[in-house]
Amino acid sequence: MIQNVRGTRDLLPDQTKGWQFLEQLFASVAERFGYAEIRTPIFELTEVFTRTIGENTDVVSKEMYTFTDRGDNSITLRPEMTAGAVRAAVQHNLTATGQLQRLWYIGAQFRYERPQAGRYRQFYQCGAECYNTPYPEADAEMIMFAATVLEECGIKDYTLKINTLGSQECRQQYITALTEYLEQKKEELSEDSRVRLTKNPLRILDSKDRGDIAILKEAPILADFLSEESKIHFDKVLKLLEKNGFSYYIETKLVRGLDYYSHTVFEFASNAIGSQDALGGGGRYNTMFEYFGGKSTPSVGFSLGMDRMILVLQQLRPEIFNQTIVDCYIVALDRSVGEFVQRLAMGMRKEGKRVITDLQYRSLKAQMREANKIGAKTVIVIGEEEMKTGTYKVKNMEDGTELIIE
Repeated sequence: MIQNVRGTRDLLPDQTKGWQFLEQLFASVAERFGYAEIRTPIFELTEVFTRTIGENTDVVSKEMYTFTDRGDNSITLRPEMTAGAVRAAVQHNLTATGQLQRLWYIGAQFRYERPQAGRYRQFYQCGAECYNTPYPEADAEMIMFAATVLEECGIKDYTLKINTLGSQECRQQYITALTEYLEQKKEELSEDSRVRLTKNPLRILDSKDRGDIAILKEAPILADFLSEESKIHFDKVLKLLEKNGFSYYIETKLVRGLDYYSHTVFEFASNAIGSQDALGGGGRYNTMFEYFGGKSTPSVGFSLGMDRMILVLQQLRPEIFNQTIVDCYIVALDRSVGEFVQRLAMGMRKEGKRVITDLQYRSLKAQMREANKIGAKTVIVIGEEEMKTGTYKVKNMEDGTELIIE
């Protein structure tokens, strides 16, 4: 038997109701915040990602699905959505005249990682980007947008972790100081961190190795390298969150895994899904448009991991996954009334009703059992008598009352 590839899975009918709920909720919140949908290709030229994410990140060096197509082009299945959205914005001049652009998206992404709870090699994210604004109000809007999605899903016990990387200049000064400190401790670092020290020192701050964590306690702090302008920007973001009732935790070692971030970075976590607690996050990036030949375009964005959000929803709101909304179930007592039943059902569907009919001509008992199981609001039983007279009873399945329709 041929099975699905490791790290992928089939979303079956008993799961897709939850996914539809999440997709519709995200689109609804995006609309309220004034964002418009964008859909980009699942694969791009490889340089779309190597230019922006950073060649020394784990995503580019270890995790991308890259292949050469028949035109001898290096193609990569998208490992994230931001780079493709920016490429599209530059290509189609969405921000060329300096106008503000708010975009949202939902889609599949691909990374070759070790599969575990809530982490797959084909995974799904929903997210948004806001282009052409350097101001902290945009950072705060993004965070509040993402938090609103979580809260309206019923995920209220999340933790918002937030930090600032400062400007590119601040960040580079910090990387230099951090590297000098860690070079002195190189032999004590884990093997992964020794590799990262030469390629991407900031990623060591994410290490879960106990030895690395102990070493980092005495490491330089990024906050000590911030310019006055960076501090003012970050303080304004925090103040806006406070004024709107959003609590946060300043995580000084939060850097996110992609090279393009500067200034505000943030992450949402939930204890409901165990040690892999991150639900999503994002931050500000001010130089990415230039990688694609565009003008300097200060921007900010976020994405939420839908696979992990579904895990939380299965615990908090299992009823979402079982919802089958059927307005009417029409019972056909035998095949002689089949044509009449189908005409009746189609007439009701054209009026906007959700109608199911039995296509196996089972017993009355079996059909009534199914109507109950799927939660049909009403049931109509059609036999030869009902077909001849055009009169039939509509039974309300909630209170048992019946209404005669002629």
